[in-house]
Amino acid sequence: MFNLETTSGTGALTRTGLRRVLAVLCLTEITSWGILFYAFPVLAVSISRDTGWSLPTITAAFSLGQLAAALVGIPVGRILDRTGPRLVMTLGSVLAAASVPVVALAPNPAVFFTGWILAGVAMGATLYPPAFAALTRWWGEQRLTALMIVTLAAGLASTVFAPLTAYLDARSDWRTTYLVLAGILAVVTVPAHGFGLRGRWPHPPAPIRDDFADHAVVARSRAFIMLMITLCLAAFTTAAAVFNLVPLLQERGFTPATAALALGLGGAGQVLGRLGYLPLATRGSVTLRTLIILAATAVATAMLGVVTGTAALIAVSIGAGLVRGVLTLVQAMAITDRWGATHYGRLNGLLSAPVVIVMALAPWAGTILSAWTGSYAHAYLVLAAIAALAVVTGTATGVSLKLSRT
Repeated sequence: MFNLETTSGTGALTRTGLRRVLAVLCLTEITSWGILFYAFPVLAVSISRDTGWSLPTITAAFSLGQLAAALVGIPVGRILDRTGPRLVMTLGSVLAAASVPVVALAPNPAVFFTGWILAGVAMGATLYPPAFAALTRWWGEQRLTALMIVTLAAGLASTVFAPLTAYLDARSDWRTTYLVLAGILAVVTVPAHGFGLRGRWPHPPAPIRDDFADHAVVARSRAFIMLMITLCLAAFTTAAAVFNLVPLLQERGFTPATAALALGLGGAGQVLGRLGYLPLATRGSVTLRTLIILAATAVATAMLGVVTGTAALIAVSIGAGLVRGVLTLVQAMAITDRWGATHYGRLNGLLSAPVVIVMALAPWAGTILSAWTGSYAHAYLVLAAIAALAVVTGTATGVSLKLSRT
């Protein structure tokens, strides 16, 4: 069966196979992100109110799951480079569908934490890093187009699932809502990954430079380390901003349903941002593009902290989503834009691990910042300053003519 869907000799998928893989990942990324990631900020207040567990405790459980995703991402990257995404993403989907009911039925914080750790392992095997690795290898020189399309679809995850989650929660409770969402995960993602990611895994492309042939040398380079720091700072800002947007808007007088709608519209903004990245990718250096997007992140985050009024806040939320959308593609292309695609799985796993760890801490840290500063609005100003620091470190993410081997 595999031979019928590959071109002879190269191991690359046919045009039909490429379209199938892309369609599958569009479907599964929007579903996985929507349920495993974006449902939580919508339900967090309901969970706290129903269980009596504090919001920082609940958020810490989710953050611990993100930490598990980061740790899993490194070995997953190595496996992806060798064998491809089908087995990894299918098993990850099975675990995701099983872990969400553990969260939903948790009778105490210990089980709640356990459920999120399992969900985090599933995220490490199903979200962007493995999907990006699959598209980067299979689509080759056309990878930017494929990455843009799949992130466009995933950008609608909050647009679709934040309002849906709020609707289900309003008509039942958070436990029933998560059980319904777990059923959607099982029905959509498990068969899609199992049957849709068929195809021979191509050999990796040759290094674009001799000194990029050793992934360990690249990983020790100054540019790689500074890129890691920069993306960590940016990820902290955006993750904390997303997860605390609903509480921020509720602090400003929004109803939970309206706040969830604003979060969803931010997802629509991500789609617009990604549509605009393709022409941007052909202009200027990769470092300059990165700095412009980081500066926009700082400005958008600060505006969320100072703007008042329903229409203005919704507009800024959409703008912040637009910037987040572009930043996702910057991270997806960060390795190939600098070092090529030869060791994409491994290098992206190494790059993504600390980024995901920071993202794991960011939601909890955002709640702590709001308590420390006295309001969510003040916390967003601190987050904007962190994004501004990323602009500074981002100046050192360019690749030198010769990597040091020391």
